[in-house]
Amino acid sequence: MDGDAVADLIEAELPDAEATVTTPRDPDDDKHYAVEVVSPAFEGKSLVDQHQLVHDALDEYLTDEIHAIELTTATPDERA
Repeated sequence: MDGDAVADLIEAELPDAEATVTTPRDPDDDKHYAVEVVSPAFEGKSLVDQHQLVHDALDEYLTDEIHAIELTTATPDERA
């Protein structure tokens, strides 16, 4: 699974989300990702709840196709 596919999964699950995915370590390691997600769905949610929404979007792929994610989340207002 490549970074674009990871971003697509997140954006399909979270309304109006914008996901940016990179490989922070070895570019040839396709199971470790740095993921930044900006979404209005995070409004009023704790950081733990925000991260849980992203984990839920990737659930069936975690551990097999995605080994680890370095996750950053924000609302559109926080991003601005």
